[in-house]
Amino acid sequence: MRSALTRPLARLAAILTALVVAVTITEAVTAAATTHSITHMAGTFNVRDYGAAGNGSTNDTGAVNKAIDAAANAGGGTVRFPSGSYRSAGTIHLKSHVTIQLDSGSTILGSPNDTYDAPESNPNDDYQDYGHSHFHNAMIWGDRLTDIAFTGSGTIDGGGNLITGNPKSGEADKIISLTRCDGLTVGGITLRRGGHFAMLTNACNNITSDHLRIDTQSDRDGWNVISAQHVTITNADISANDDALVFKSDWALGQTYPNGDVTVTDAKLSAACCNALMFGSETCGNFTGYHFERISINGADKSGLGMVSMDGTVISDVHYKDITMTNVRSAIMQKIGTRRRCGGSPGVGRIENITYDNVTSSGQSSSNFTATLWGESGTSNRIRNVTFTNVNLTVPGGSGCVGTGVPSNDPKDYNPKSIGTRPSYGWYIHDAHDIKFVDSSVQFVKNDCRPAVIANTGSGVTFQHFTYERGSSSSFDLGFQSVTDYCVADSGSPRINASGGSTSGCSTPPPGGRVEAENATISQGAVESDHAGFSGTGFVNYDNVTGSYVEFQLNAAQAGDTTLTLRFANGTTTDRPMDITVNGAVVSAGHSFPGTGAWTTWQSATLTVPLKAGANTIRAAATTANGGPNLDYAEV
Repeated sequence: MRSALTRPLARLAAILTALVVAVTITEAVTAAATTHSITHMAGTFNVRDYGAAGNGSTNDTGAVNKAIDAAANAGGGTVRFPSGSYRSAGTIHLKSHVTIQLDSGSTILGSPNDTYDAPESNPNDDYQDYGHSHFHNAMIWGDRLTDIAFTGSGTIDGGGNLITGNPKSGEADKIISLTRCDGLTVGGITLRRGGHFAMLTNACNNITSDHLRIDTQSDRDGWNVISAQHVTITNADISANDDALVFKSDWALGQTYPNGDVTVTDAKLSAACCNALMFGSETCGNFTGYHFERISINGADKSGLGMVSMDGTVISDVHYKDITMTNVRSAIMQKIGTRRRCGGSPGVGRIENITYDNVTSSGQSSSNFTATLWGESGTSNRIRNVTFTNVNLTVPGGSGCVGTGVPSNDPKDYNPKSIGTRPSYGWYIHDAHDIKFVDSSVQFVKNDCRPAVIANTGSGVTFQHFTYERGSSSSFDLGFQSVTDYCVADSGSPRINASGGSTSGCSTPPPGGRVEAENATISQGAVESDHAGFSGTGFVNYDNVTGSYVEFQLNAAQAGDTTLTLRFANGTTTDRPMDITVNGAVVSAGHSFPGTGAWTTWQSATLTVPLKAGANTIRAAATTANGGPNLDYAEV
């Protein structure tokens, strides 16, 4: 029999035991909650945790979107796809600060069911093809996103269910569709069977891609990079049926956007029916600052390296280096057209300041598509300042003799076939000036009756150390038709046919003297003549862009400080300062070019600059968004 004291002690012990159990349970629950919270804060959201089956047949779109929502609500994170096949029978909606991680063995698979988002209405449909005008009808879509990524080693596969033409409501015609995004990373994954586009990005900036693989050989385009700045693409491997890697600027979003600061290196490209590495055809906004290096192209039934300005764009400062091409129909194609299919009543564009270094092409499949530079008439719409260094083309040849007149041209068509059979087998140059070939060559596989080169209408066309193969029945090797200041030097003993032009004799300009701005290198601007009082045949009207420049080549008899004179007119009351550089070094930062009272009032700005003996490069670059003044000439 327990005492009265024993019973209270027992009750106290029970209470303490209950408290210990309660504390233990609370700690366990808290620990579990903390562990779950830490997992989410660490940023990993497994789609299987949100209901994805990954069995290849269940529609996992809802589960994937839940995982994306959870990551976005947590401030961002990685949505992980473990090994498995995730059927996407509806559109996946990407959100900011979300990374799609595809593990090895994982595939997001398109569906034959017509349950994708309907295409949104677009009042700008008439300015570009349907596929460029609509973005919601995709497997994955996002707009105005920041900090997004696709990483891992898995695959996104349309499964042959995406549309290559104009889709009906519920059908998708692209895998990834992104608009107005900032900060996109794509690396390691594979995109297959993308319909019209494997990836379409429009007005997305700060893009980084490494080891992206695209296989759209059974449908259409690889990657359309539209209206983009600050892009780095490395180790891409793109095999397409239509265009492989193409840079465009369209009117789908109702305006133009800046394009530039783009680098593509160590890429492998092919395009069964169309263009491998291309600018256009949609070309509304200007392009400047592109570098392509160590690119291998195997197959393109249109252009290997294509560049067209069809809608008023200015394409400038583009550089190709270490490019190898095989089995392309047209190795190099530049064309200015007059389609002007953009809002804002665009004019006619320009192509200028382009370089090709260490480029080879062989196994070309058509003798009709000679490498071509085709500008439009009028000084401001020609192709200008293009240099080919160590560019060597092997073409099929095999053509009989044809007339040497200007071939037909459809100015609203951008394809190489829009120009008729070229009257030369190697290069055809039309309405272009300041074109230079150095240490370059062209040869044919089969004897060809046409000459190696014909240049028609232009000036300053130079061939230095140029090697060509002579057809047994051709009447001449190099033809210059209405070309002034052409030059052929150290190129054997070519048979030259010239009419309506003149040769510069390839002489070196004398030390000192004057160089007219219209004969200099112009980055962004136009040669005009509507304000009287200028010297020469015109002056340069800078585009209102920071960094636009005119670059002169001036010779000095000896090294030392020399007075440089820049003649200009500024019809505004606002100073238009420019950085003056000599041989790459700034010698006067923000040099003043004040208002002159009228555009027809010309003044001279003088400064002392250090020159080296021989050739010197002098650049006058605008430092404000107003651009530079109208520039007439430079003189030392």
